[in-house]
Amino acid sequence: MRILVSNDDGYFSPGITLLAEALRPLGEVTVVAPERDRSGASNSLTLDRPLTVRRAPNGFYFVNGTPTDCVHIAVTGLLDFIPDVVVSGINHGANMGDDTIYSGTVAAAAEGYLLGIPSIAVSLASKAGGHFDSAAGIACALVKRLMRAPFGEPVLLNVNVPDVAPPALGGLEVTRLGRRHKAEPVVKLQTPRGETAYWIGPAGAAADAGPGTDFHAVENGRVSVTPLRMDLTGTTQLAHAREWLSK
Repeated sequence: MRILVSNDDGYFSPGITLLAEALRPLGEVTVVAPERDRSGASNSLTLDRPLTVRRAPNGFYFVNGTPTDCVHIAVTGLLDFIPDVVVSGINHGANMGDDTIYSGTVAAAAEGYLLGIPSIAVSLASKAGGHFDSAAGIACALVKRLMRAPFGEPVLLNVNVPDVAPPALGGLEVTRLGRRHKAEPVVKLQTPRGETAYWIGPAGAAADAGPGTDFHAVENGRVSVTPLRMDLTGTTQLAHAREWLSK
């Protein structure tokens, strides 16, 4: 199996190093990741300048672009093969609910999915970063499952792993995305030159976090596995939109 690994925390992050090491027994692992932290980059693609790819001493490729750039370049020109699976992570922090819209970790996996490759985004649901080994183990288990039992159709999985030791994990649960309250207000700063600057505030607390959601699963010690889709069509509003336009 040929596995493409990427992330949004940068090629030097501990999460991607542990992920690559954990996946190596399963096949040929290639790492293509951003040269710096690109958290929150979402699905941005760099179109206004050429991108460069360099290789670190540990063999990882790094790109002066976004997570989406990394996977796109890898699949459409850098590599001389098409990966069997794309695994993005391990992100240092959760990507649940509305986070997935902004997440570079999810975006890297989404680009693989859009290019026709089964893709998995893996996040450790804590900023403490105590148990990356738990998330690495889950990533390996899911890749093994894809090897043993292919999903049968294009798949993009968003996986959030509680930050606890592997024996403490409460199993896997297929979930839907929850929702957050609106974000906290921006933080205003005064620059040395007397200008007002704005720092984006933290995400809001979970609002829709009941049973069946990713928030609920992680809060109760289980691994959240959410299948995502990239069709943003508001299907339930199609008829209403047609009626509205006819007025």
